[in-house]
Amino acid sequence: MLLIPCPNCGPRDETEFHYGGQAHIAYPENPAELTDREWAEYLFYRDNTKGAFAERWLHSTSCRQWFNMLRDTVTYDIQAVYPMGQLRPDKENTATGTTAPTLPSPVSPEGASK
Repeated sequence: MLLIPCPNCGPRDETEFHYGGQAHIAYPENPAELTDREWAEYLFYRDNTKGAFAERWLHSTSCRQWFNMLRDTVTYDIQAVYPMGQLRPDKENTATGTTAPTLPSPVSPEGASK
């Protein structure tokens, strides 16, 4: 069982969430000008990273809010949860010289066990 820390509701079982794919994929500025190949790459081509990977998740059975999560694809270790539109916590923001907040140590809800 994977315990996912929803930023609005706290830690919940993974069955309450839906996976939304890779995070930080920008919509093309002018999709009508893309070739079929470029459009297909936008729709279907994603990174297949071994290690830290930024993903989008939806807490579908409770707050129904989307958020991003930085998760290790090898160990399933959740490294950070952060709002949509925010930079990856492991990438430094060069414009401001700051980084996004990281996830505090995980807290299990009452009665939950791994």
